[in-house]
Amino acid sequence: MGNWRKSSHSGPDDGNECVEIANSPTRVAVRDSKVPARAALTFPATAFAPFLEALKESAREL
Repeated sequence: MGNWRKSSHSGPDDGNECVEIANSPTRVAVRDSKVPARAALTFPATAFAPFLEALKESAREL
């Protein structure tokens, strides 16, 4: 997967507290921007939006 891009919530400076995502028509991949050579998590494109919503809900509960 190519065209990795950093989250708009990267943090200060060079965005050292960040994840990157790349997508294709069928998959979305997520990786740690500090160690991009490590494995990425991949999701079916249809599952990615519900995954993000679940993360947001968890963060609101903290």
